[in-house]
Amino acid sequence: MSMRVVCAGTFDHLHPGHFNFLEQASALGDELIVIVARDETVKRIKGIVPEHDENCRKMNVESTGIPDRVVLGNLYCDLFSILDDLLPEIVAVGYDQRVSEEEIKARFPNCSVVRLKPFHPERFKSSFYRSRK
Repeated sequence: MSMRVVCAGTFDHLHPGHFNFLEQASALGDELIVIVARDETVKRIKGIVPEHDENCRKMNVESTGIPDRVVLGNLYCDLFSILDDLLPEIVAVGYDQRVSEEEIKARFPNCSVVRLKPFHPERFKSSFYRSRK
């Protein structure tokens, strides 16, 4: 039986920290599906509009060759509803993502949640790239 891993993010200004995040998530199972946050979702949650639109960010993640599939997130307020469609065995969460592991576990009891390790966070964060403009 294959293990499906799902992770999610904005992936604006794709940088080595994102590559490491994707590689760590991929190593957890046999199939990696990446959810790229919609522009409206990023605006609602982070209070900023990504500098690259959702289709560009999706294409950039696909071009890494790491995920097996890349999808855009839902536009609903319920961020976890997409997991009903993707049915992962593992949800990989970034070290700095403000995601309720408890809520994921409560809603998807057969799903494990793994918090991934940081990769040089003092050098690789999208906010650093955004502030350089």
